[in-house]
Amino acid sequence: MGFGIRTLWAIVVAIVAAVAVLMTAGTGAAILTLVGGVAAAVIASEGVPGAADEEEDVEGEHDMLSPFLGEALDAIIEPVLLIEHGRVILANRAARALLGAHIVGEDARIAIRHPAAAERLLAAGTVDKEPVSLVGLGSLDHRWEMRVADLSDGQRIVHLIDQTGHDAAERMRVDFVANASHELRTPLASILGFIETLSDEAGEDADIRARFLKVMFDEARRMQRLVEDLISLSRIEAEKYRLPAQPVAMDDLVQDVWEELLDSGSTRARDIGCDIADELPPVAGDQVQLSQMLHNLIGNAMKYGRADTPVRVSLDRDGAMLRLVVADRGEGIAAGHIPRLTERFYRVDAGRSRTIGGTGLGLAIVKHIVERHRGRLDIASEVGVGTTVTVRLPIKGASKVISEGAVTK
Repeated sequence: MGFGIRTLWAIVVAIVAAVAVLMTAGTGAAILTLVGGVAAAVIASEGVPGAADEEEDVEGEHDMLSPFLGEALDAIIEPVLLIEHGRVILANRAARALLGAHIVGEDARIAIRHPAAAERLLAAGTVDKEPVSLVGLGSLDHRWEMRVADLSDGQRIVHLIDQTGHDAAERMRVDFVANASHELRTPLASILGFIETLSDEAGEDADIRARFLKVMFDEARRMQRLVEDLISLSRIEAEKYRLPAQPVAMDDLVQDVWEELLDSGSTRARDIGCDIADELPPVAGDQVQLSQMLHNLIGNAMKYGRADTPVRVSLDRDGAMLRLVVADRGEGIAAGHIPRLTERFYRVDAGRSRTIGGTGLGLAIVKHIVERHRGRLDIASEVGVGTTVTVRLPIKGASKVISEGAVTK
């Protein structure tokens, strides 16, 4: 039986209802409302089996469903199943990809093999209940949220929402807050302890007082660097979707940073050697952020390279990109650590990093700067030899732009 005027009107009403639900209850509830309304309209237009037909084969029931309903469900990117008498009578493309094409006709509890899902699928009147969290469905590291809605004709709609990315982001947020709190608490506790000691008799000794005040100053500077890096990282992340358009002469910028480091009085600054190609075109960038990126990369090479060994900085053209390479001769980094180097507060050697003044945010800041500039970040290292960091940035006006930053071995 084809669609009639009443069926079309019913579908229109379902769409309007879904829009209303979307404005009040969110996307998940709106999808359930839309799919449920369309399913009810289609099934009503094509005839609902009577009580005498309830024992018909499930495949037969599936055949009676309109192809339009199947196409509508396939258009939904998240897994959706239609269940009747406890069996799956329809599953969209995403559901079949997740659970297997064989699930149509199966008991829903077998199709979704999870104890929490089985309990909810058996329960009636689930519209107002909280969604069920399913861990390990499809793969061990996947997390899903299952929502079940009852239709007026006894059928049920099951909607699976992928929460893997959301959960990972939440874990990152919690870890970030915990790490930031720890990094600030440690120097603060040290400062408070020395203040308490100086308030006692130890403060009367000039040598002890001078030594303690130096430690307190160093710890305060450490906190200051950490706060500045946190603010900087937050600012860069807030601007990540705004593509920089200012022309920046990277050759001049590298020269300026080199001179700043030489003027800083650091003994390691004398080990920096620069090799800059001639007549390089500008990149489209944010000069302040690119300067910060250079300071972080060259500063890391100076800190982690062995004393009196060269720090090589080179800048040349690589097709539609400018290629910046910073290499040191240090202890190197084991391959297993490289993918995590750009994580916030990740340190290969936490003790050494804190001793030389590292905040654990330098490479995380570099990564976000490179990503905002639609460039590419590559890190290569060999234990006992040293580490080489390569950054490629799009030339201003170049047609070919790498749209995603990456960290590779």
